[in-house]
Amino acid sequence: MKLVITGALGHIGSKLIRGLAPDVWDEVVLIDDLSSQRYCSLFGLPPRIPFRFVEADVCRDDAERELDGANVVIHLAAITNAAGSFDRQQEVERVNLHGTERVAELCARTGAKLIFLSTTSVYGPQSELVDETASIDDLNPQSPYADSKLRAERHLAELGATRDLRFVTLRFGTIFGPSIGMRFHTAINKFVWQACAGLPITVWTTALHQRRPYLDLEDGVRALQFVIDSDRFDREIYNVLTLNATVADVLEVIRAAIGTEPAIEYVDSPIMNQLSYNVSRDKFSRLGFEFRGDLARAVAETVAMLRGAFSASR
Repeated sequence: MKLVITGALGHIGSKLIRGLAPDVWDEVVLIDDLSSQRYCSLFGLPPRIPFRFVEADVCRDDAERELDGANVVIHLAAITNAAGSFDRQQEVERVNLHGTERVAELCARTGAKLIFLSTTSVYGPQSELVDETASIDDLNPQSPYADSKLRAERHLAELGATRDLRFVTLRFGTIFGPSIGMRFHTAINKFVWQACAGLPITVWTTALHQRRPYLDLEDGVRALQFVIDSDRFDREIYNVLTLNATVADVLEVIRAAIGTEPAIEYVDSPIMNQLSYNVSRDKFSRLGFEFRGDLARAVAETVAMLRGAFSASR
């Protein structure tokens, strides 16, 4: 049994590869182009798992031979900075859309099963509660990042219908919680970094009371393993999120974790809007998956990790 993970050294991947059960896979291939230089994600990998790291770009031929013979591919490789995607739209399309198309085509050709990570950012709803039944007309991605993910979803659906690709699409909420390969460009993790560094927390002008979906990284990793264990490659789309919360809710949790009142600075963003909505996770829960994540715990763990770093530097 061969498992291939693209983007394996990132925020999600670096947590996932440390949670794999031993003595299950004959080979676990970790593909990453090291564009973010997260070499540390390879340090201290667990024993009894036959890891093999390959520096490769999923958009190029050097990744193709690594997917050959794979039983399962978890496709994490992506440019995920939504706000920053406006300034690099061509690169976002190359990696997020064309890279996914390439991986999916290879999976269709070889018979590998594919887990594709999309995003709840594809929703731009006209209602307060949205789920996977939202029509194309109701989807209004707010950034090039989200648009690239939605277009990739459509390509996978086409391959499933025409070439019998076995896949599942998981629309993850915005990730929070620590990992060795984490970055700090998404809301909750960025806020915690700023608070621990003594910086003002930068909040989009329109965002304070808008409700959005968030996902505890531990729930996210468990969801990926759940799909594999249950063989849930049914060509369906599932929302995967721990909770819906407002920025005000998140700031209250951070205040409690750091024990002081952080300064708030309101800033403009290319993806500011007036939309506030809840995303339903019922479809995935009905499969038997139990969400166990906890915002307060994850924030406290991130604060503890960062405070140690900032204290050591002073």
